[in-house]
Formats: sequence, C-alpha cells, structure tokens
Amino acid sequence: MKRRSFVKGAGIAAAAGTAAATGLAAPAIAQGKIEWNMVMPWPKGTPGVGVNAERFAQRVIAMSGGRINIRTFGAGELVPPFESFDAVQSGSADIMHGTPYFWVGKSKAFNYFTTLPFGLNAVEMPAWLTYGGGQELWDEVYADFGLKPFYAGSSGVQAGGWFKTEINSLDDLQGLKIRIAGLGGEVMRRIGAVVVLLPPGEILPSMQSGAIDAAEWIGPWNDVAFGLQKVAKYYYVPAFHEPGPGLEVTVNKAKFDALPADLQAIVQAAAAATAQETTTDFTYHNIQAFGPLLADYDVELRSFSEEIIARLGEVTREVAEEIGATDALTQKIHASYMDFTRKAAAYQTSFEETMLSQRAQVWS
Repeated sequence: MKRRSFVKGAGIAAAAGTAAATGLAAPAIAQGKIEWNMVMPWPKGTPGVGVNAERFAQRVIAMSGGRINIRTFGAGELVPPFESFDAVQSGSADIMHGTPYFWVGKSKAFNYFTTLPFGLNAVEMPAWLTYGGGQELWDEVYADFGLKPFYAGSSGVQAGGWFKTEINSLDDLQGLKIRIAGLGGEVMRRIGAVVVLLPPGEILPSMQSGAIDAAEWIGPWNDVAFGLQKVAKYYYVPAFHEPGPGLEVTVNKAKFDALPADLQAIVQAAAAATAQETTTDFTYHNIQAFGPLLADYDVELRSFSEEIIARLGEVTREVAEEIGATDALTQKIHASYMDFTRKAAAYQTSFEETMLSQRAQVWS
C-alpha cells in the first residue's frame, strides 16, 4: 500500500465524489443517536481495505443497536484521500480507516504501527500491541494529535514486486526504476535503485510505457486485480519491506472519550473483530489467487539472493536506527518494537519456519 490515490479501475469501485468545499457537518446526536462520519484513503469496495472499513461501520451500528450510526465515505467523497488524518484530528470527521505510515509526515514514529522492513508479521504485530505495550505507545503518540487508534488487521506478508528482468545481484538494482512503498523505498534508494512515487492507478500504465522497470503493490489477490502479471514476468516474493503491514481504525479522542463506557467497548470490540476479519480476508484470497496466477500467466516466481537480502538488511538497520533517534518518544517506541522483533525472530526460526518447511515436505 502507498500514500497515493487509489485506482478507479481493475474491478474496484470508484470514489465518485469530490471534497466538500464548505467543510464537514459536525456529528450530531439526534433522538439519542450519535452520528459519525468515517473517512478513508481508499474507494469504497476496495478489496481487503475499503470493504472491511465498511464492515466495521456496519458492525458498530448493529452492536450498538443503532445508537451509533456511522456513515462511510470513500477516498475523495468527503475529504481528499490523504487528508483523513487531518479531518479526524480537527473534528470535521469523526473516525477514519487507514494505515499509520500514510501520516508519517506528522511523526516518524507512525512507521512502527504499520510496518518496518524485516519487522513484525501479521500475527506478531497485534501480539506486540496487545501484550507488549505497543498499544499504550500508539495511544501515547496519537494522543498528541487528539486521536485514539485501534488495530484493524493486516494484508499479511506482501509480495516483493514485479520485475521485467531478473535481479540476480546488487548490480542489477543500480539505476532500476521501481515503485515501492514506505521505508522499503528509502532502503532501495540507498542501495542504488531509483524510487518512483506513483499512485496505484499509474502503476500499470507506467510499467507498460517503460517509465518504471519494476513495481510492488500488495500480493496475488490485489496484484492480479490490477493486471500487473500482464506487464512483468518475474514475481519476487516475499516482500522484505512489508512482512505484515497494519491497518487502523482511529477515532477523534474527544469524541471517543465522550461516549458512555458500553459504546466505547463496542467500538473497541468492533475494531478487534474487523482486525481478525481483515487478516483472514487477505489470507484466504491471496491463497486462492496464487495458484491461478502461476498457472494462467507467464510468470516466474523468484526470491532475492542472500547477497541482496544481506545488503537490504544492513541498510534497514541504518534507517531504523535513524528513525528511532528522532525524539524521546520515538526512541521508546523503537526500543520496544525492536526488542520484540528480535525475540520473535529467534522464536519463529525454531517454530513457524521449521513447521512451514516440514509442511511443505508433506503437501507440496
């Protein structure tokens, strides 16, 4: 995912409206009902993200017996896509669905609550948030902006991207024009690639025209929907830069604090249910899309070499240390995140990694 506009095609419902010119209506409490406007940086109906944002809203309405009514607005329908954070912060909208690294211009600390290259996966991230103090740190950094965040699931481990040529060594990355999101883009830039920032709707035509040589998007489900398998042969997996990027449901803190305790609990429970549903949604559909992707198209699956991974890891450590030194709060978040990441890496080597290897021997 990327802090850019989202496509209007590829089978995805488009966001049709434009931003309101006169400001947003304040939430109303009418006849005992609380009216909230929910904004998001993707169109309604976007697989995995837009759909589950709307499911969250419907869940809150149902669980509250209609005491909270949430009206959902896709990208550009009420505010421009990447003004969702500002709208909720100011109170002109009440709640948003998004991902924290979209707003890193506000604080570099937000990166930790989406993903770091070689960081926590889709199971480990909520574990850190729930039991490792991550949620309290997230609350602390968002409180400075008047917001209350909740974890809303993950796409799971993403794909490394589509490449027109094989990448066998670091030399092959020198001058390579690639569209890549988040801190992964900074890492790639530092090892010699030319990082091109593109909205998702421009990935396919840019690959077709030769404006870029490679691009990452999400994973098989979404990549096929965008047609990327038609313009590049080599599919590099997994993504070093997005092992389990997290999504968020974030509420204006003053408005959340004003809710009675039972409605606060309902919002929290609905976010938790949405987190589980979102992760399983991506997991199921990526698995379903993977086989046909390889069978129906001229696609060759690849992974980056040990040499490339070693260099990506070295630069990732440099970038992470720089971010962690930004300020005292970010340093505290960095220390907590990295402590759990190192422990998770040691544990998963003996458990998940070995189990997956053994399972492959049986069922592949």
